[in-house]
Amino acid sequence: MATYLEFEKPIQELEDQLEKVKEIKDADVSKTIKDLENKIQLVKKEIYSNLSAWQKVQVSRHPERPYTLAYIKAISDGTFIELHGDRTVKDDKAMIGGFGSINGKTVMFIGQQKGINTKMRQYRNFGMPNPEGYRKALRLMKLAEKFNKPVVTFIDTPGAYPGLEAEERGQGEAIARNLFEMSKLRVPVICIIIGEGASGGALGIGIGDKVLMLENTWYSVISPESCSSILWRSWDFKEKAAESLKLTAKDMLENKLIDGVIPEPLGGAHSNHEAIFLTVKNEILGHLQKLSKIKPDKLVESRINKFCSMGAYEK
Repeated sequence: MATYLEFEKPIQELEDQLEKVKEIKDADVSKTIKDLENKIQLVKKEIYSNLSAWQKVQVSRHPERPYTLAYIKAISDGTFIELHGDRTVKDDKAMIGGFGSINGKTVMFIGQQKGINTKMRQYRNFGMPNPEGYRKALRLMKLAEKFNKPVVTFIDTPGAYPGLEAEERGQGEAIARNLFEMSKLRVPVICIIIGEGASGGALGIGIGDKVLMLENTWYSVISPESCSSILWRSWDFKEKAAESLKLTAKDMLENKLIDGVIPEPLGGAHSNHEAIFLTVKNEILGHLQKLSKIKPDKLVESRINKFCSMGAYEK
């Protein structure tokens, strides 16, 4: 059974009507079905073309939205071989990675993985990596660099795991090390925000030649709820916080913090998995084709200059 967000109630009502009409066997209801299908499309277009920042945050967290493994398996045509462990502590299940191929081109895929049900969410630590997760990601990036293979990262996390044990094992240092090392990788790096992009947890695998966001995702130093709780001592102002943070893909592109926005199917990525998989695959192939022609030294120089030029400041 499909899950509907609060603002999707008009769509739910129409789709419920459509299901009831389809159950009618004693009369010709083809015209009614067609009219309802057209109306559903119009209502979807009206709703999804006017989403607020908070509504986009809700869409990014939709339980039926595809996660990293789903993208990798669909894009790599079943060739994905997952690699495990950071060679120091353990294998972090919230961070996955390994080699796969797209149209015959070998790529190192890395990303945060959320669970598809309660048991798997616990197993994946709700997509919040520990330090060993970021160290595993860096190990795999270095492996890709060694064999001259491009890196593609999928970002979808509510943040790095904030537990005491994570801090004891060097959470901050692990993320900072990734920022430093990713800026110097001598292979093409493409980073795609496919859901939530929260804080350093997202940035830890987010330094790339091309940083892209799906249309209904967000990328920010803090979640709207946490921002609201800090500024107003309550989660009640999360909608206002979402607007103020300028965290949507459109806002990020206007502020020149990302390189592009990937359109989602009408109704969001959760409404048509196959369509968004194909769109993302084509985006990756298009950018890899251009980036592969750039010499490593120029690639690194351009990447560093891009991130150093972000923001406004005075000496």
